[in-house]
Amino acid sequence: MEFIATPKVENVHKLNNINPRESTIGTLYITTTHLIFVSPEEKEELWILHMHINSVDKLPLTTSGSPVRIQCSNFRVVTFMVSRDRDAQDIYSSLSQLSRPNSVEQLYCFQYRAKGDLPQPTGWTFFELSAEFSRQGVPNQHWTMCNLNNDYSLCPTYPSQLMVPASAPQSLVQGCAKFRSKGRLPVLTYYHAASGAALLRCSQPLSGFKGRSEEDEDYIQCVLKSNPGSNYLYIVDTRPKINAMYNRAAGKGYEAEAFYPNTKFVFKGIENIHMMRDSLSKLVETCETKTETMELFLQGLEQSAWLKHIKSVLEASIFIAEALLNGISVIVHCSDGWDRTSQTCALAQLLLDPFYRTIQGFQALIEKDWLIFGHKFTDRCGFIAGDPKEMSPIMTQFIDATWQIFTQFPQGFQFNDKYLLSIHDHVYSCQFGTFVGNCQKQRQEYKLAERTYSLWGHLTNSADEYINPLYEPSSRNEVLNPNILPQNILFWRGLYCRYEAGTQPREPVIDLLTLTQLHTQSLEDHAKHLSRRVDGLRNLISNSKATGAVKKFLPSVVTNMAGSTPKPASEPNESELEKVEKRFADLKSVLVEKCQSSKF
Repeated sequence: MEFIATPKVENVHKLNNINPRESTIGTLYITTTHLIFVSPEEKEELWILHMHINSVDKLPLTTSGSPVRIQCSNFRVVTFMVSRDRDAQDIYSSLSQLSRPNSVEQLYCFQYRAKGDLPQPTGWTFFELSAEFSRQGVPNQHWTMCNLNNDYSLCPTYPSQLMVPASAPQSLVQGCAKFRSKGRLPVLTYYHAASGAALLRCSQPLSGFKGRSEEDEDYIQCVLKSNPGSNYLYIVDTRPKINAMYNRAAGKGYEAEAFYPNTKFVFKGIENIHMMRDSLSKLVETCETKTETMELFLQGLEQSAWLKHIKSVLEASIFIAEALLNGISVIVHCSDGWDRTSQTCALAQLLLDPFYRTIQGFQALIEKDWLIFGHKFTDRCGFIAGDPKEMSPIMTQFIDATWQIFTQFPQGFQFNDKYLLSIHDHVYSCQFGTFVGNCQKQRQEYKLAERTYSLWGHLTNSADEYINPLYEPSSRNEVLNPNILPQNILFWRGLYCRYEAGTQPREPVIDLLTLTQLHTQSLEDHAKHLSRRVDGLRNLISNSKATGAVKKFLPSVVTNMAGSTPKPASEPNESELEKVEKRFADLKSVLVEKCQSSKF
């Protein structure tokens, strides 16, 4: 409560984003975790989590009062008009401090307690790296588990378990790590069992203009030998070549082709974190522009270059996936190997492996290639006060790129876009400890698995909301090849403009399909229940034949069922018992037909 100067401000106007002349009058409350706006007259209640606040601006004083504008990481933008300038200053100061804690220990996840019956450990044991490698088919004769990083001494930002070429001795592994930025040597993240090709990730070499490392060169040859089906491999540098050349001047850079035989080098031109941060800022500004002209919106969208960057990420990912599919191993890096490398490696696996397109598999993919391999979530998402230049929407881009693939292959994903939105929002919410920290080592030091709740456990509790009704399990063997021509890269209105009143249909088609599917399933379950009751009565009739006790057990309503006209008792070929059994069979058939007709 020390940062809350004024916990309650009355007579606050929440301005309409489309028409600022319209507003809703209410009371603003500031708690230790949320900003709450309550309007009893309009029966409106708005809760904004402090950790979702991306920026707070106190705009110039007007005749109506002092405006306070809040922009959130989930792309909600709200402006409050406060009558007293002093109250507006208190709100601004409080939210500025509460939205950027000074330490990890002050994050919301350490205060949050789940309501209901969700046990705290749920979700923390859903993923095991060794089990995921086993699913892929490693270790095997070509790949082995290395224990040099058990205490994180080899590379603090890598997992404790590393999969390396079986032919590489430990001394070679150590020598290679010394020649790579932050010690992030090439290690296996995905083994394509069908082709024998491997996907490895790492950071840039410390080569400078003339530097080289025989250990690094020999290690790359061990990677090549681990795939007997190919006589060369790709090293994919996801950066623009000019950026890599600039890094050479700082003693880093990229591999010299002359020292790495049987290796093909490819640059993919994905821009750095600063360009991505500026790009998203321009996109958000375009979405907030109050204009009715299509020209200005399209111009702003183009100038942001956001869709161009999404296309670049997808293009690199498709190249990697196609190489693996063709039996060629790939080593991927950017500068430090935790931003563009995480994006492209994860998306390539999403295209290749249907498991990662299931709810469980997508969680495993994020755990492996983002959390365990050291994407710096705390820095990139700005969870605590720090260098703003370290912030960048790398995870947002990955979620957007996944959605681009989802829109082209909706039948290939078990989850829907609501699942992607939930993950995106909770990355920034810090309500769960899943994304707190920059690497596995830090998360263990924070004891997050013992002290906080897991996002995966929370999502499992409401899994029905995230099921895609168009999912076809038969597509599990399909390799996806999205079309990335410019006209196929879409602006995701459902993410960037979802809080604009009136821009979205009240019930999206996918939600209607989900509700219809659930209703159909309910009817099917009820039909099965009635069928079991019918079968039970028929068995009762059969068992009663010998005793002549049929009429004793059956009520008169059964023997005079609607839609049936009793035949004369004088008919010699059908007994009363057989007539009743026939009516039960007819009833069962009607139930099945009714259930089938409810399907689309």
